[in-house]
Order: sequence, then C-alpha cells, then structure tokens
Amino acid sequence: MNLRLDRMTLFSREQLKKLIRGISVRQVRLACGLVLFAYLVSHFVNHALGNISMDALATGVHYHIAFWQFLPVAMVFYTAALVHAGLGIWALYERRQFRWKAIEPLQLVLGLSIPALIIAHIVGVRLGYTLFEHQKLYPQVLYAYLIVWPYKIRMMFAVLVISWVHGCIGLYFWLRMKAFYNRAAPFLLAAAVLVPTLAMLGLYQGGRSVIADVNNDAAEWKADNLSRSQVGTLAEQATLDSIADYFLIFYLGLIGVVLLGRGVRALNERRVGMISLSYGNGRTVRVPRGLSVLEASLRNNVPHASVCGGRARCSTCRIRVIGDCASLPQPSQREAFVLNRVGAGSDPAIRLACQLRPEADLSFFQIFLPQITAATLRTSSPTRIGEERYLVSMFVDMRGSTRLAENRLPFDTVFIVNRFLGAVSKAVIECGGQPNQFVGDGQLALFGLNCSPQTACRQALQAAAMIAANVDELNQFLSHDLREPIRFGIGIHGGEVIIGDIGYRDHMVFTALGDAVNVAARLQDMTKSLACEAILSEEVRVTAGLPADGLPEQEVAIRGRAEPMIVRSVTHASALSALVNDVQIIAA
Repeated sequence: MNLRLDRMTLFSREQLKKLIRGISVRQVRLACGLVLFAYLVSHFVNHALGNISMDALATGVHYHIAFWQFLPVAMVFYTAALVHAGLGIWALYERRQFRWKAIEPLQLVLGLSIPALIIAHIVGVRLGYTLFEHQKLYPQVLYAYLIVWPYKIRMMFAVLVISWVHGCIGLYFWLRMKAFYNRAAPFLLAAAVLVPTLAMLGLYQGGRSVIADVNNDAAEWKADNLSRSQVGTLAEQATLDSIADYFLIFYLGLIGVVLLGRGVRALNERRVGMISLSYGNGRTVRVPRGLSVLEASLRNNVPHASVCGGRARCSTCRIRVIGDCASLPQPSQREAFVLNRVGAGSDPAIRLACQLRPEADLSFFQIFLPQITAATLRTSSPTRIGEERYLVSMFVDMRGSTRLAENRLPFDTVFIVNRFLGAVSKAVIECGGQPNQFVGDGQLALFGLNCSPQTACRQALQAAAMIAANVDELNQFLSHDLREPIRFGIGIHGGEVIIGDIGYRDHMVFTALGDAVNVAARLQDMTKSLACEAILSEEVRVTAGLPADGLPEQEVAIRGRAEPMIVRSVTHASALSALVNDVQIIAA
C-alpha cells in the first residue's frame, strides 16, 4: 500500500511539473482573460434584464454584486484584471512584428483602449463606494449618462462593443484549433451577436424607464434616487473626477513610455548589428538581433507555417538548424514543453521559429510546408492541419516475418502479411479505431478521434482482444501452409499527441506525432522480452477503468524516458475482452 501511495505521489508530482513547464506568459494572459470575460458575460446578462423592467435590473445587479464582491472571487477578479492589463502592455513592448494579420493588432489596440475608456465608470461607481460609500446603481448611472452627460451613453455603448470584440477575438484564437470548434462555431457566433445586442437594448430600455420616471415626477424621483448617500456631494464628485484624470494621464504616459522604449530598442538593435538568416531554399535575409525567426520571416515576406500565430501553442513553425547548435539560446520552458509534446525535445537542432531569437548568423530549413498557416485554418479541417488531441495509440507487429519469407516466394509472403494486416485492421475498425500507418508487417492504429478518452481506451483493449481472435482464425485457415502459427505483439498507450497531415507536396499522410505514439511502439517491442501478447500502460488501465488487480503490474524503463513507467502485461490478449465487458457491466 505504501509503495502504491509513493507511486501515486510521484505520478502527481510529475504531472504537476509537466503542467508548470507548459505554462507560458500567453497562457497566464489567457487565464486572466477568461476570468474577465466571465465577468463581462455576467454584467451583460445583467444589462439585458433591462428589457424586462427596472425591478429585474435591480434584482440582477444584487446577485451580480454579491458574487463578484465575495472576497475570494473579488481577489481573483482584481488580480486577473491587473495581470491581464499588465501583460497587454508588455505584449505591446515585446511584439516586434505587427504584420501577422489585421485581427491581431486590432485585438491588442482594443484591449489597450479599454482601461482608458472605463476608468471614469470604475472610479465613479466602485471607488465612489469604497471612499464615500456611494450606492450608485442602474437608476443613478443611467440618469447621469442620459440626462446629465448625454455623450457618456455613447461612450458606454462603445466600451461594451470594444470589450466584447476584444474578448471574442481572444476566445477565437484559443478555441479555433479545438476539435469541437467547427461544430460549435455557429452557436458561438449567435451568442457573440445576441449577448451584446440584448445588453445594449436592456440599457436603452432601462434608460427610457428612468427618463419616463423623471418626466412624470422629477422631484419625487430625484429625492428617492439622487440623495447624498447615492451620488455624493459636488466636492466628492470633483475628487473622483481628479482621480480618474490622474489615472488616465498615468496610463497614457505608460503607453507613451512603452512606445518610446520600442523605438530605443529598435535603434539599439540596429546599432549592435544585424545577423543573417539563411533558409534551406537558398534565400538569406538580414535582420536585427532579438527578432524571432518567425518574426524575421514575416518581416521579410518569407512564407512560414504557423497555425497558432506565433503563440507557442502548436509546433507547425518548427525549423531544423543546420550546423552547430551550441551557440543558440536555450529553449524557454514553454518551447521545451511543446517540443517534448511532439517528441522533438531531445534533438537540439529542432526549434520553434516563434520562440528562437538567435544572436548570431543562423542556417536552417522549415519542417512544415509554408502553406500550413493560420489563414488556411478556416478553409481546411483542423484535424488535417495540426491539432492537439488525447488519443490512444496501438502498435501491432507480426512476429517472425523474416523467417516466414525464407522459404517462400515473395508473392506468398506478401499474401500472408496482408492477411495479417487485414485481420488487425478489421478488429480496429469494428471497435471504433482507425488504422493509420503500415510499416512492413506492423501497424499503428489510433483510437479517440471521435470519442472520449475513456471510450478510446476501452475500444483499444477490445480491439486487442479481437485481433487475437482474428489471428487465431487466420492461423486455422493457413494451418496447412504455416510451419508455426502467426504470433504478434501489441503495445497500447494514451496521451496528448499532435495529429495532422505530414509529408511533402503530393505525398502527405494523416498521422499522429508525440510521446504517446513513441511509448506505444516501445511497449510493443517489449512484448518480446516479457513473453506476452500485449502490454498496456497504467494510463490506459486507469482511464479505461479496469480494476487494479486485473492484470499483473510491472515497472519498466522506457528508452528515451528518464523515469520508469508502470505497465500491465497481458499474456493472452483475448483475456482483455472479458475485463472490459465486466467494467462496462458494472458501470451500467
């Protein structure tokens, strides 16, 4: 029991380390942005209640304030707001190249404009409550924006649109490579149009109600809604206006300092000197030090693949460095994480073009076709371009094919191998998987392209059992022609992989790349030394829901991995069918 707990602790620590290595500044900004977008949705839904009545607005804002001013939630919200704004300003300084697409600089400009546009509203409502305990709610705000300062209602609508568009662009960049995006896109578009429209209509209807109440009995309405405890005194309002003005001056000054810093950096880079980047096609460009390889490509109009737009969320911008790699800067945690995910972390010559900022002349060639860019994402299936998915990889290999060919005609050998691969493919397809690659007498099959990880693991185990049954039938059919029965080995492992079209020009194939695929191949090789028909990883066993005592457990060393791995050996693959069926019956 203690040993199992120690292993679970080790497994948890490794998962935590892997998670931390995968966190980048952009992901922190995304997480903070999601918190702010949740607040935005909540506030917009509250605004939309104005289409019902002012009482509905009052009820909605009560629950809205109760949730977002609850201390733990408020701490998360204000931290997210400060971090997101700070990282937005840092992005303005850091980004050296703005010729990605119009949508990216648009998102940055809209995001930077939001603090300047909302500061007066935040100071008037939130800071007014903190400093002077003003109880400004919808009646007070709508009265001020529609009657006292009519121009402010247009500014409010502008803020609503700008903040919503900024958030939706961020969500688009995040979700566009997800498997469900194409199916969900029409519903997301409908929500993106309806939510702000209903919010602005709600404010308009609420404003009409306020104007009607004021016109009907101005004195009574003002006495009920414009008391000192609600809107404060002129002196208090002047103090709040001064705070808003000072903040605006500070913010615009900060933006100015960042722009000035960009100019100083550009001059310094040119003063320090230029470097040459040589592409594998013979083209060479001169760029300042400090630019990433991808930024240099875009600046000089050199086509370069980049599905995620240089955010280190994909590996399509990968390059292979030609020559000595010792002088290259070390990969960042995020770059190392992405390269490890696609099985390229051990090769120092493979780098992400969006992250590598060379300090000296560099020669390289691009690994992916330049046509695979963000522009093609909208017109091509995401699974064909490049996508991160949890898949279960199964390697199946025929044993003894070399001896099989010794005393046979080539046609006879090919016939038997094809019959074996046919028996394997039939089992894979019937269980919901997809035969992917055929390498000699072996096959890679993928499970989980259209189902959950748990279902994918169970499908792979069922397929392994069915392969055993199909090969038994094949052995009976070929018994008169075989000196010994056909034997096989199966390796099964699940994890995050990259799927997409790999190859060159007309020779493109759809396949999966990543550590999970490599481990499945290693487990298949290991069936020879462990004298069993199948080996599955503990990851597959746990995800499939098989009992811990159902299969013998072993800790093995995997070539290419620093840490040992827990696996389950299966002497006869046909036994997996009963285990999976038992689990499904219990679950039902």
